[in-house]
Amino acid sequence: MTDNKVIKQTIGKVINEIADAIETGDFGKKIKIGLTTLGSEHGVENLVKAAEIATKKSSGYEVVLIGPKTKSTLKTVEVNSEEEMHKVMEDLLDTKEIDACVTLHYNFPIGVSTVGKVITPAKGEEMFIATTTGTSSPHRTQAMVKNALNGIIAAKATGIKEPTVGILNVDGARQVEMALKELDKNGYKINFTESMRADGGCVMRGNDLLAGTPDVMVQDTLTGNIFMKIFSSYTTGGDYESVGYGYGPGIGDGYDRVVLILSRASGIPVIANAIEYAADLVRGNLKELTKQEFKAAKAAKLEEILKSLVKESKGSASEEKEIIAPPKEVVTGSIAGIDILDLEDAVKTLWKNNIYAESGMGCTGPVVMVSESKLDKAIKVLQKEGFVAGEKSDC
Repeated sequence: MTDNKVIKQTIGKVINEIADAIETGDFGKKIKIGLTTLGSEHGVENLVKAAEIATKKSSGYEVVLIGPKTKSTLKTVEVNSEEEMHKVMEDLLDTKEIDACVTLHYNFPIGVSTVGKVITPAKGEEMFIATTTGTSSPHRTQAMVKNALNGIIAAKATGIKEPTVGILNVDGARQVEMALKELDKNGYKINFTESMRADGGCVMRGNDLLAGTPDVMVQDTLTGNIFMKIFSSYTTGGDYESVGYGYGPGIGDGYDRVVLILSRASGIPVIANAIEYAADLVRGNLKELTKQEFKAAKAAKLEEILKSLVKESKGSASEEKEIIAPPKEVVTGSIAGIDILDLEDAVKTLWKNNIYAESGMGCTGPVVMVSESKLDKAIKVLQKEGFVAGEKSDC
């Protein structure tokens, strides 16, 4: 009897392992999703409970908490500050100890933006918002073209083979439409959808936004950020995001980490869904798919199309003198309040003043990143040159 019991237990374990492998597509290794637990307006327990709920919903992945020790039985990598938390997160991603991470208040480099996922109120359709944080390009229409690519990539990575694409009727939509249709004509297939309104077309109206007409809705990032907040918390009054899958993964040409963003107002349902979103992206091999899609888009003359959207600078060659960056430093101090079109000039101004700086995108817009020890000096330089009023980034 004992032997039969052991055999049955062994068979059951093997069957479960095979089922996990079929679900994850990875025979021998379960997907690991990190979740940072500091920074939420609703506290650490809000994030931990969401992780436990997500874990119970699926055996195809496990969640690794990155934050202070709690009573949870989930594996925890202990850290004591947000700065340390993000450094540990990056180390775990780069060493492949985790496959993806869901986090809050994280600055992506320029060229990377996040693709959110919502549930629309009119028909309960899932829709990708491309994009919601970060900056694909300092130039608006260039950014929106890249946002479209990022949205297509996110949709394909989650199993939609031919996602439909619509462009929201915001400033620059018609130029973006022409650019994307040229890209499609050159061989990068884009499945444009039609507006639900009688006059049709791939430029979407507010009705299409509510109904979820396209799989991927393209607009500028700051508009997308507002949409995420409205779609996520319209039933709660705004201080608790309860619907959808969060602000999504940072995607960009050459970006090699799977990092998904939450808001400080994100509630338990959204956090749990964001973890599932992350697992889907890992299963869909987001990093490799990103490389493939950008390679295909470049073969369809993406770079030439993007350049055609920007008028040539009238500055002379002497005014374009190369400015060399000072020695690289760890940059954890951030300065907000800089216009996106002035961001790179602000960085070079600091370089000229022997302050190492990098550009980035915080949750409220563009930021310049500098060493904490040089933060006050950098603010004074940027104030003097008229770039900022002297604001530190605080989300």
